[in-house]
Amino acid sequence: MSRAFIKESDGEEGDELPELRVSPHRNLVTPVGKGLIETTVERLQSGLTEARAAADRAAIKQIQRDLRYWTERLRTAEVVATSRATGKVRFGSTVTLEKRDGQRLKYQIVGEDEADPANGKISFVSPIAKLLIGSAASEVVPLADGEAEILEIG
Repeated sequence: MSRAFIKESDGEEGDELPELRVSPHRNLVTPVGKGLIETTVERLQSGLTEARAAADRAAIKQIQRDLRYWTERLRTAEVVATSRATGKVRFGSTVTLEKRDGQRLKYQIVGEDEADPANGKISFVSPIAKLLIGSAASEVVPLADGEAEILEIG
């Protein structure tokens, strides 16, 4: 029989869900990022209580798996406090770049779990963050689609 006609397990039959992969990198977080992790843990704990009350075995398994991940991320979180300006891009910095065509880009360098590229928050282990960290204002950095000048570091 073709695999196309076999029902995939939803975890209710006792199948274990695969664990969420914990990054091998240090778990650097901004103070806001730590708060987001704490909120996620609290939300999952509430969800677990509700799933247990409803005897929803599939939800219990998924929430327990997610809770293991987020509890570990909270346990290993290393808060990097914002310090005085050093003139160099570092973890937590907000960087404004200008490309040769005049387009401006703005990124904040944050922890992996806080990253949201669509909203300008990039992980410190991302390729662009690695290019920016240690750079100073007025430096030109190579991007995938050309070069950009660092206009401002906040």
